[in-house]
Amino acid sequence: MKRIVLGLLAATAMVLPAFAADVQPALLYDLGGKFDKSFNEAAYNGAEKFKKETGVSYVEFEVSNASQREQALRRFAEDGRNPIVMAGFSWVDSLTKVAKEYPDLNFAIIDDAVDLPNVRSLVFKENEGSYVVGVLAAMASKTKKVGFVGGMDIPLIRKFGCGYVGGAKAAGATEVIYNMTGDTPAAWNDPAKGGEITKTQMDQGADVIYAAAGGTGVGVLQAAADAGKLGIGVDSNQNGLQPGHVLTSMVKRVDVAVYNTFMDGKNGTFKGGLEHLGLKEGGVDYAMDDNNKDLVTPEMKAAADKAKQEIIDGKIEVHDYTTDNKCPY
Repeated sequence: MKRIVLGLLAATAMVLPAFAADVQPALLYDLGGKFDKSFNEAAYNGAEKFKKETGVSYVEFEVSNASQREQALRRFAEDGRNPIVMAGFSWVDSLTKVAKEYPDLNFAIIDDAVDLPNVRSLVFKENEGSYVVGVLAAMASKTKKVGFVGGMDIPLIRKFGCGYVGGAKAAGATEVIYNMTGDTPAAWNDPAKGGEITKTQMDQGADVIYAAAGGTGVGVLQAAADAGKLGIGVDSNQNGLQPGHVLTSMVKRVDVAVYNTFMDGKNGTFKGGLEHLGLKEGGVDYAMDDNNKDLVTPEMKAAADKAKQEIIDGKIEVHDYTTDNKCPY
């Protein structure tokens, strides 16, 4: 009897890895494309890390217009892709419909929530990370005027902006010049307009400009560097885009969200539900590397780290614009 049980256990042990290897993950990007140097590219990097470590391939799709969303998602579901990860809040409507029709598949959405048992909703506390880079911006500024360039004018991006204003003013900024790029999805991928807005802000005295605008932010960082000013990157570590002219980047670990979801699918440990990822959870942070080490003084780093810890400890409550659609700073 003992030999039979051991034999069954051995057979089970042999079957489990084979089952795990059958995972067929998929990743759907938002507008702007996977090489936007920002949000989508962070998702891509997480998928690539998973592929490199496990040897498991994934499929991907870049939407070029909103009408493609449901069709692309449904195609992956019909093919049995699992788990399927969507980067961006704009996938909510399509996901809500398709996930109900495929209850045996696992889905994940980044930057919004869908209340279904087979959906993992990953939302970040961008206001917390933005507060910290706001502290750095104010301390680096010679004019004490700093700028914020958002992408599409939506509550999510105002969440970035509100945190940034709070941190900047707490560290001595007298003014935060605040602009959005547009009110349509095209605002995520317009570097030329991002550069124009940045030049206008610099004409008004801003000498440190934070871009939370997807691919549009590349133009913001370029314009700031060309003028000898400082930019702040977002989502991915963008310090290397304009070395010596990017003060820091507010890193949003979209890469980790994608990687963990794919890995949980592979290991059979996927769970649906809502996850909030802030400073405490390692979901957001500010980036330090060789490209910006000479721009951030020990005093600045100490102030940023202090603010970060006080937010984690609950001593600083960073306002979340999305709660009541206003920013009190």
